Amino acid sequence: MTRLAPDSLAFALLQAARIQLAVFGGQSLADGLLSRVEPLARPAVQDLVYGSLRRYGRGDFFLGRLLARPLADQEVHSLLLVALYRLETRPDATHTVVDQAVVAAGEIAMGNFRGLVNGVLRNFLRQQTALLEALDRDECARSQHPDWWLAQLKAAYADVWRPIVDAGNLPPPMALRVNARRCARDDYRARLKAAGIASMMVGEIGLALEKPVPIERLPDFAAGFVSVQDPGAQRAASLLDPLPGSRVLDACAAPGGKTAHLLERADLDLLALDLKPSRCRRIQENLDRLGLQASVKAADCAKLPTWWDGRFFDAVLADVPCTASGVVRRNPDTKWLRREADIASFAKAQARILDALWQVVRPGGKLLYVTCSVFPAENGEQMVSFLARQSQAERVHEEQLLPTADSDGFYYCLLEKRA
Repeated sequence: MTRLAPDSLAFALLQAARIQLAVFGGQSLADGLLSRVEPLARPAVQDLVYGSLRRYGRGDFFLGRLLARPLADQEVHSLLLVALYRLETRPDATHTVVDQAVVAAGEIAMGNFRGLVNGVLRNFLRQQTALLEALDRDECARSQHPDWWLAQLKAAYADVWRPIVDAGNLPPPMALRVNARRCARDDYRARLKAAGIASMMVGEIGLALEKPVPIERLPDFAAGFVSVQDPGAQRAASLLDPLPGSRVLDACAAPGGKTAHLLERADLDLLALDLKPSRCRRIQENLDRLGLQASVKAADCAKLPTWWDGRFFDAVLADVPCTASGVVRRNPDTKWLRREADIASFAKAQARILDALWQVVRPGGKLLYVTCSVFPAENGEQMVSFLARQSQAERVHEEQLLPTADSDGFYYCLLEKRA
């Protein structure tokens, strides 16, 4: 509990610090940490959490030079990281930020760290120029990615690793996928313009917004006219491109964006699987909003006896679990929670899923393998191994989308089963 007003900066700083502490304790932002924050404060807290996690390497570097020794109280450490982020992004309000951070510190450890928080933040402001010069000489801190992550990127993308890192540190763009069953793209773009929302056309049916807006501002969002989906993710439906009437499997379907896109393009006999009932409910909610129908089932797609009825599928979408290294700006906790050994763990699980799902593809049918990763072990190298194991598999199309300012990073490989 806290005595702070929910609309105060002190409250937002404290809540953001506690969420960040939970993240470094092993919880994920995807676990609904922000949903526990009072609605009035949630936008401010979300900005502080996501922003400070994107800049964690930078903030940790500063604290390493501002503190004589590591803090025993990790909640105070997190508060300082969040406050440093706000000081850098709001240079016009430094006095207010320091004051409110000290107020927030009063809610931790009986207020014993108020003086320390005040001193550290004021020292940062006094030493900011020198600290920034030192930061520029430290590649890990400057890049705001772990050393092992940078090494992976340099090995795979020697000439373009820096733009990948830079894209991962940006706030994510916002793009929409227009539901062609409800509205033409040109018509919806005109409706956005009338609502004061600028956009440009991307991909087959997408609209990239000039700047993100709350979904409540999107005309007829609740009526299913559009969905929020990155342009890179919108590639899946057009690459798999099942014919009308096809029997289709979306094997790792939650939250249902790609499932819905497939159904918006054609009438299909589609089965959507995901591991947890809670994630399946999200798929169903999205389908209901968009006016679409599919069978949705909670099951481990790699355990065929638990869900497969023996009938083959014409097309399978395998958007497999991965390191999410291509969408790190949307999940900034990922790069600090992941360990290098996770790449091999994910690759092993992906191979297990691929081998299982290949069994349900009919001869002449196709499977689209998808990750939101940029690490080759999960992508091209995974496909080389799979093709060596499966003599009936033919690689029809392959592309690695690297993250940019406008789109997230995805890997796609379309496989066909020889008859």
